[in-house]
Order: sequence, then C-alpha cells, then structure tokens
Amino acid sequence: MKIGELSKLTGVSIRSLRYYEEQGILSPLRLENGYREYHDLAVEQVNTIKFYLSLGLSIEQISGFLHCVLKKKEAFCTEVLPIYEEKLEELDQQIELLTMIRSNLVDRITAIKSEQIPPFDDGK
Repeated sequence: MKIGELSKLTGVSIRSLRYYEEQGILSPLRLENGYREYHDLAVEQVNTIKFYLSLGLSIEQISGFLHCVLKKKEAFCTEVLPIYEEKLEELDQQIELLTMIRSNLVDRITAIKSEQIPPFDDGK
C-alpha cells in the first residue's frame, strides 16, 4: 500500500509516517520510482506506535522496544517495564508540581478576594 492509504487507514498524517521512517521505527520498501510501499502489517505497526505515543512516550523511547513488542507480547519485552516506570515517575513529579502550583493559585485567589471591597449596592 502507498503512504496515503496507510495514512487514511491509521489516521496518522503522511508527515508523521515520514518522520517514523526517518526515526527508523517504520520501514517501507522503496519502489524503482522512489515511492514508498508498505506491507499490510504496517497498519498494526503504526497503531502500536500511536498507542505508545498516547501513553506519553517519546519516539526515542518507543524505538528502544518497538521491534520486540511487534514480535512478542509486551510482557516478554524486558525493555518496556523500565521505560514505563520512568514515565510513571516523571508523571508523578509533574502531578506534584502542578498540585503545588494549583495550591499557590488558590491561595492567591483567596487572598485577593478577601482584600477586595465589595461593589456598592444602593438598593435601587
């Protein structure tokens, strides 16, 4: 299949598919005319890439284990678990930081509201 068809079947832009190829995680055949030709399994491969991107993983992280998960079950790929644990730790740190920022904003809003003079209501 051509790149446009793969794009339509997966919902991934042609630009992204070219980027995946550039990063070495998607490998089409090249025809004599230079066109890319994708195997039917490329749909599964691109959907797998999309899944890992939805977990917040980077292309670099995905490229470290993609070859394994496409051949075996994820649980049998020793490269996956450390990346998941690293990502979870990163998310926990971000959540902690965002919680602190949120708390500071709530405190500032409360302080500002307590110092404001209510608008005058003359009862009319």
